[in-house]
Amino acid sequence: MQIVKVPNSVLTTPAKPVDKADKKTVEFIEEAKQVLLATVNPKGVGLAAPQVGREIRIFLTKPTEKGAISVFINPQIVWQSEEKTIGVPERDKKFEGCLSIPNVWGMVHRAKKIKVKYQSFDSAQDKLLTKTRTFSGFLATIIQHETDHINGILFTQRVLEQKEKLYKIKGKDEKGEDVFEEMTL
Repeated sequence: MQIVKVPNSVLTTPAKPVDKADKKTVEFIEEAKQVLLATVNPKGVGLAAPQVGREIRIFLTKPTEKGAISVFINPQIVWQSEEKTIGVPERDKKFEGCLSIPNVWGMVHRAKKIKVKYQSFDSAQDKLLTKTRTFSGFLATIIQHETDHINGILFTQRVLEQKEKLYKIKGKDEKGEDVFEEMTL
């Protein structure tokens, strides 16, 4: 399983709901976890099924290096705050990026808080359980980005819709940190 890159049409096609958590679904989730954990430069914080070529409504999040991976099946954002973030909260570099669009970055205005209805797989009961939770900060941003993926929307589309700019990495500064340069379209 590999990460699919633009312009692959699976990335812009709305994904189909997951009807049941069968053996294939559980195996897919385990493989997707390994793909997410293996990402470097940049380190992935989320991965949606379309990013590995599957048109199903599943994504994973891992907002911190030492944090656990969370799995969202058939997620729906059922509420979002009026208050927005501009760029990625809780990060020095506010740019949002994507494993499927290497070396492209931008600022996206997203809801600061969201409420999500989704399913998770309960292995003890061998079934899908429905949950509703509220998220904020960086995790809310990741969830909105990954929900866009399963709806066939890329973050670059959001950047352009919001009349923001796209950037690429020009190189490193004396501290070894990325230096960004505006892209001309």
